[in-house]
Amino acid sequence: MEYGLIGEHLSHSYSKQIHELLGHYSYEIKSIAPGDVPDFLLKKQFKGINVTIPYKKTVIPFCDTVSPVAQRIGSVNTITVDEDGKLCGDNSDYFGFLYMVQNANITFTNKKVLVLGSGGTARTVQAVAEDCGAKEITVVSRTGPVNYENVYEQEGVDIIVNATPVGMYPNTENAPVELSRFPHCSGVLDVTYNPLFSRLLLQAKRLGIPFTNGLSMLAAQAKYSSDLFFRQNTPLERVDGIVRELTARFTNIVLIGMPGSGKTTVGKLLAQDTQKFFADTDAMIEEEAGITIPEIFEKFGEEYFRDLESAVISKIGKEKGQVIATGGGAVLRRENYLNLKQNGFIVFLKRDVASLESKGRPLSAGTEAIEKLYEKRLPLYREYCDAEMDGNGTPNEAAKKVLEVYDENTCH
Repeated sequence: MEYGLIGEHLSHSYSKQIHELLGHYSYEIKSIAPGDVPDFLLKKQFKGINVTIPYKKTVIPFCDTVSPVAQRIGSVNTITVDEDGKLCGDNSDYFGFLYMVQNANITFTNKKVLVLGSGGTARTVQAVAEDCGAKEITVVSRTGPVNYENVYEQEGVDIIVNATPVGMYPNTENAPVELSRFPHCSGVLDVTYNPLFSRLLLQAKRLGIPFTNGLSMLAAQAKYSSDLFFRQNTPLERVDGIVRELTARFTNIVLIGMPGSGKTTVGKLLAQDTQKFFADTDAMIEEEAGITIPEIFEKFGEEYFRDLESAVISKIGKEKGQVIATGGGAVLRRENYLNLKQNGFIVFLKRDVASLESKGRPLSAGTEAIEKLYEKRLPLYREYCDAEMDGNGTPNEAAKKVLEVYDENTCH
């Protein structure tokens, strides 16, 4: 390959998409076993590569030159071949994280910064925080003086940076710390980018703390790597555009609302308009169970159904580029909200109670039952949604409104 990424486990990397949005060049993803790294580097059958976990230190002895910033951090993530055939090591992660911080309008100046993790990315974070005037930087590791057993003894923490893989796909259910135990926290940065909203960031959202994910860091470091590959200076505005493009591409449109409110019909129209995949959680439950939902309720009861529903939502919520129509009671468990929100823009499709379809629906058979359900669920629909949409018109009208608010919130 001429340009690409090497690492050990790369099946979920976004680097190919980002580099091919940056310029008209082919960018390959190449998984390499540890024992094959020396041979790959010595053959020099590339012009420029990025390096990721676990080889950012491994490659350093093979580089003929190492930039000052890479030397300082002790990590190389970009290697180019110069005119004399020498390998030149650099670190574009530094500039990527700096962009991430500045783009989020979070400042380190005179702040106490808590860095979760002690690996190469954590060292990059420390370097940026130091250069941006942090008053104090504390590193949290599993076995260090400050660890996850005593971390809550740290007082006056202003900024928290997650530089660990905790909360990253596919193990998205975890968070490295509980933010509510840091009452002075005024900014949260999570270098992970898959999912878009990690559990840590969802905590920040709930607490009203400014936050950002690592997608901007990934795009910005790719821009700096590309500049090294081609000896150019790409405008930073390109990074902004790539982040918007990928956010729109990856974000799921999630429809919540009462049974019979038209979520499936509207969802299918949205999938056609956006060219996203369509998923109906009720249909997935029936496929999983091998029987219909009314039969599930009759044979096993509601709690069994809710367990199946949560399992399905846990699975589909980790995917990206979907339109997801949920069952009316999906909001009854907060874990479902967290799983849907991690990659989702959630829309409450609101329809007048009198016009809700109730045929074949176990919990909403008849006007009185529907009204009771609506009264119970309305606060949850409103709490969990990013937008509330009138669904009383035609399905096409509803789909158009949903798409407008989705575009406004993810593409601009």
